[in-house]
Amino acid sequence: MREIMFREALVEALDEEMARDGDVFVLGEDIAQFGGSFKATLGLLEKHGPERIRNTPIAEEAIVGAALGAALVGLRPVAELHFIDFATVAMNQIVNQVAKVRYMFGGKARTSLVIRMHGGGGSSAAAQHSQSLEAWFVHVPGLKVVMPSTPKDAKGLLKSAIRDNDPVIFIEHRGLYTVKGPVPEGEYTIPLGVAEVKREGRDATIVATSSMVTKCLQAAEELAKEGIGCEVVDPRTLFPLDKETILASIRKTGRLLIAHEAVRRCGWGAEMAAIAGEEAFDYLDAPIARVCGKETPVPYSPRLEKLHIPQKEDVVEGVRRLVGAAR
Repeated sequence: MREIMFREALVEALDEEMARDGDVFVLGEDIAQFGGSFKATLGLLEKHGPERIRNTPIAEEAIVGAALGAALVGLRPVAELHFIDFATVAMNQIVNQVAKVRYMFGGKARTSLVIRMHGGGGSSAAAQHSQSLEAWFVHVPGLKVVMPSTPKDAKGLLKSAIRDNDPVIFIEHRGLYTVKGPVPEGEYTIPLGVAEVKREGRDATIVATSSMVTKCLQAAEELAKEGIGCEVVDPRTLFPLDKETILASIRKTGRLLIAHEAVRRCGWGAEMAAIAGEEAFDYLDAPIARVCGKETPVPYSPRLEKLHIPQKEDVVEGVRRLVGAAR
C-alpha cells in the first residue's frame, strides 16, 4: 500500500468529497492560494475554484457563523480555524448556535458542517498556539469530536465527518501533518464512534488519543521486552465514544492507563476514567492511571515544552507502576 503524509490524506479527503458532492465547500484563513498554514488544502483552489475554496478574513466567529448559515440552507461547509486556541474567539457561535440549532428547531434544521482545528504542542509555538482543548467540545451536547492519529484514519474520518448531518469538531495534531503512513487508494470511510485496537496485549490497556497513540505504541514495544503486554486502544472519536471496545479491553487486561496531551485536570481522561469506574470496576486489578500534560500554560522553551508534554518514557513508567513492576 502506498504511504502518504497526514496532511496529504486530508487533502485527498477534501478533494474526493468535493468531487462527489457539489454542496461541499471549504472556507478559512489562507486556505486558497497559500494552501493553509500546514498545507492541508494545497492544490484544491486549482481543482475546485474560488467559489468552493474561499479565503476569509481573520475572523473566527464570522467563519463559523458563515458555515452555520450555509449548512442551514443545505450546503456542507468545512471551516478551518487554524489553531484550536483561536476557537475561543468563536465559542459563542460553536457552543450557543452550531451545537444547539438542530435541537432547538426540533430536528428540522440540518447542521452538517465540519470545523477543522490544529491542536497540540511540540513546535515551540508557545502558550497561545499549542493548547489541547478537546475536552471543552466533548462537554457540549450537540457536537461530535474527532481526533485522528494516523494518515489512514485522518482521511477516512474526515470523509465521514463531511457526510454527517450533525456538526463535527475535527482536531488535527500539528505534529502529525508530516507523518507518513499507509493509506488505501480510492473510496473508503471510517465510521464516527468506532475505536480501533492499534496493538493487542493482555497485561494493561492503554487508551490514547491523537499524537499520544504513536508514543504509546513505542512504549508498548519497550515494555514488551520486559514481558509486559500492553493493549493500545485509539478511540479516534472522543464523542460519540466507542465504550464497548474500550471496556472489552479493560475486562481482558484488568488495568487501565489513559494518555492524552491535554492537562490532567478535568481532561477527557477524567471522563474515560469515570466510565471505566462505573462500568468495569469489578474487572479492575489496580487503580486507573493517567498520563497527561502538566498543569501549566504550554512553555515556549523547547526543553520546558518537552517536560510539559507527556513522553514515551512517562507512559512506560506509568504502566510499570500499574502492573507492579516499577523500578
